[in-house]
Amino acid sequence: MAHSHDHGAQGHDHGGAGHVHGSTDKKRVLIAACLTAGFMVAEALGGLFTGSLALLADAGHMLADAIALGLAWYAFHLAGRPATGELTYGFGRVKTLVAYTNGIAIFVIALWIVYEAWERLQTPAPVLGGPMLVVAILGLLVNIGSFLVLHGGDRESLNMRGAILHVLGDLLGSAAAIVAALVILATGWTPIDPILSVLVSLLILSTAWSLMRAAAHVLLEGVPPSLDRDLVARDIEATVVGVREVHHMHIWSLDGTSNMATLHACLEERVDAYQVVSAVKKRLASEHGISHATVESEFGQCADDGDDHEHEHDAIAHHGHHH
Repeated sequence: MAHSHDHGAQGHDHGGAGHVHGSTDKKRVLIAACLTAGFMVAEALGGLFTGSLALLADAGHMLADAIALGLAWYAFHLAGRPATGELTYGFGRVKTLVAYTNGIAIFVIALWIVYEAWERLQTPAPVLGGPMLVVAILGLLVNIGSFLVLHGGDRESLNMRGAILHVLGDLLGSAAAIVAALVILATGWTPIDPILSVLVSLLILSTAWSLMRAAAHVLLEGVPPSLDRDLVARDIEATVVGVREVHHMHIWSLDGTSNMATLHACLEERVDAYQVVSAVKKRLASEHGISHATVESEFGQCADDGDDHEHEHDAIAHHGHHH
C-alpha cells in the first residue's frame, strides 16, 4: 500500500498547500491576463494591416484568452471566500466551472478559425509578409513570457490547466504565424497562412476536449480518477476493526484536488461506534487522500429503504470499475 499511503499524505496535507498554491496561482494568472490583453490589441491591428489570417486568428485566441484568464483570476478570488448558508461548500467549484467554460470557448474560436481559413482558401487575399513576421515574433515573446509565469503554478488545478492551455494555444498561434510569414516572404505562397491557422486550431481542440472531460467529471461528481470506490470500501472493511460492511458509498471531488466521501458503515455488535467511525475517517484521510468524510454508523438493519440498500449494495459489488 506504499503508493496509496503517499497519495493519502498529499491529500491529508492539502489544506495548507492548496492555500499557498491558490494565492500564487492567482497572481500568476493576473500577470498573464494583463500581458495577453495588452498584446492582443497590437496583434489584431497587425493582422488587419498585413491581411494575415494567422495573426487575426492568434489575436482572436488572445482576446478569448484575456477574458478566460480574467475569469480564471476571478475564480481564484472567489475560491478564497468562506462558505455561506446557501453555498455550504464555499466557492471552490467556481474554478472547475470556469475551466469547463474555457474549454467550450476554445472550441468555438477554433471552429471559427477553421471556417475563416476555408473562406480564405476559396478566395486568397494578399498578405504583407514583413510586417506580419515582426508582429508574430513580438507575439511569440509575449506568449512565452505568459507561459513561463503560469508554468510555475499548480498543474493539478483544473483552473490553472485551463489558463495554461489558453496561453499554449496563443504560443502555437504565434509560432504558426512566424512560419507562415517566412514562407510568404520566401515563396509568396499565401495559402500557407490559413493552412497553418487550421493546424493550430486542431492541436488546441484535442487539448481543450481533455480539459472539458476532466472538468465535466468533477461537475458530475464522478469518482476522482486516482481512486476506486469499491477498493476503498473493501479496504475499510478489511482494515478497520469493528466494521462488518460498507455500503451507500459516494466519493467525489469539489475542485479536482480535495476529495470527499459519504458512506454507511454497518458495525459489529457491542463496539464503540465513535471509535470505529473515527478510525474509518483516519483511514480514508491517511490512505486514500479523502480529507472530508461523513460516516453513518449502523447496527443490523440499514436505516434507509430496503430496496435502495439492495440496489446500492449490488452496484458496489458488481460495478466496481464504472466510475
